[in-house]
Amino acid sequence: MAQAALGSLDLEAYRPALTGHCYRMLGCASEADDAVQDTMVRAWRGLDDLSEPAALRSWLFRIATRVCLDALGQRQRRGRTMDLAPLGSLEDPLEALPAASFIEPVADAAVLDAGQDPAERLRLRQSVRLAYVAALQELAPRQRAALLLTQLLGWSAAEVAQLLETSVPAINSALQRARAKLASGGHGEDTAQTPSDVEAKLAERFVDAFERYDIDALTQLLHEDATLSMPPYSLWLRGHADIRGWLLGRGVECRGSRLLPCSACGSPAFGQYRRDPQTGDHTPWSLLVLELRGQHIAGLVHFLDTQTLFPRFELPPRLPATA
Repeated sequence: MAQAALGSLDLEAYRPALTGHCYRMLGCASEADDAVQDTMVRAWRGLDDLSEPAALRSWLFRIATRVCLDALGQRQRRGRTMDLAPLGSLEDPLEALPAASFIEPVADAAVLDAGQDPAERLRLRQSVRLAYVAALQELAPRQRAALLLTQLLGWSAAEVAQLLETSVPAINSALQRARAKLASGGHGEDTAQTPSDVEAKLAERFVDAFERYDIDALTQLLHEDATLSMPPYSLWLRGHADIRGWLLGRGVECRGSRLLPCSACGSPAFGQYRRDPQTGDHTPWSLLVLELRGQHIAGLVHFLDTQTLFPRFELPPRLPATA
């Protein structure tokens, strides 16, 4: 196919889907962006290899999967804090791990298309949840690719086998092992999800409680074994008592924070701004992602690299003092 025909093919229309695929493969938004850009460059250079315009989508995903597999061969697996360090206590010191150790949040706008069918959009939101993406990182890279290509993109085992240069029985075996491992960790395909109306009410009640710093009201929203973590620190806490103890103790400077809503990893999220006692302004403190389970909040994840994350989520660099 001649490159002159590129004008009739809108490669950019595939960027959100490709970014979502690369994010699930790599567990990192910035690396996913790089992988998609590499995919676009390779696609441009290899357009003559595309015999049928109708095959563009699958061709792009073939390229993107190869790019991700190459990248995964050169670095360690990413995870959530609880995958990387033992359960902590209120007295433990704050020790930072390398940023590359952690799953990095992705903006929903980067991986979802506003014009998608609502059911498809919901399915894709679930596929970028922090817990699910972390579970995917537990799989071997080729196993991960096989699962995502078949489960989310609808590829056949034969198509995946051709891409990965292996046999159909080998792919079927890999898929069986991958599904069993995800299911054993509570990430099977039939995992119950929080209804959208419940999610919205939980987020609204959380903002109200947090901004008033009503820890009793906030605790009522938490699952009994909810966790609190603060990447890149290795410390994480579990349960009402320790989360309350943190928020009323070492984390009490969060009192007076303001929360600006956004959406990350298919979940409610907020730019958290802490009040500067000198100016009265509110300055970035964390990108806070809520992990939900049923009708409760199962996790409070404070990503502290605001210098990187706030621009990515189009959050302002400061909030002026309020009257």
